[in-house]
Amino acid sequence: MIAAGARAKLLLVDDRRENLVALEAILQGLPVEPVTATGGEEALKRLLTDDFAAILLDAQMPGMDGFETAGHIKQRERTRHVPIIFLTAVDRDAHLAFRGYAAGAVDYITKPFDPWVLRAKVTVFVDLWVKNKQLGEHARTNRRREAERTQLLAAVDEAVALLGDASGSAEASAKALEALRRARLDT
Repeated sequence: MIAAGARAKLLLVDDRRENLVALEAILQGLPVEPVTATGGEEALKRLLTDDFAAILLDAQMPGMDGFETAGHIKQRERTRHVPIIFLTAVDRDAHLAFRGYAAGAVDYITKPFDPWVLRAKVTVFVDLWVKNKQLGEHARTNRRREAERTQLLAAVDEAVALLGDASGSAEASAKALEALRRARLDT
């Protein structure tokens, strides 16, 4: 299971340091660990080493803009399912919003925005991330238990075969019991 107190990471990408500080303040108190990047290249590097519940991505940045960054994120197998929320100061331009959604964003928010709405959206994605991690842990536990069950059944089958072949000999009974003990110790 996810360790108690473990926090989902949230990648904040903006070329303006003051915007990153403002986002961190807005997210304060949520069960997230904000990780900042000041450009697309830095964001892609961070995505190589960490798993993120979501990405808040500035659409307009010098160099690699948010749309290009999102394209790279969605091309990578490891990061293609990480939700991206675009944040932009550009006026409500339907073409830019469409471009954001086409790049793989789950939302496109223009500034100024209501911080409580952003917090609510982030909370939904963090909750989904936590549930996904829990499902993965349950699946691993179930696979492990199934492997143990298979080993135990094989040991029982071996013991039954030994008992049947020996027609009641003490040596066969001892071998069968030893096979069962091994199976019990292995699980």
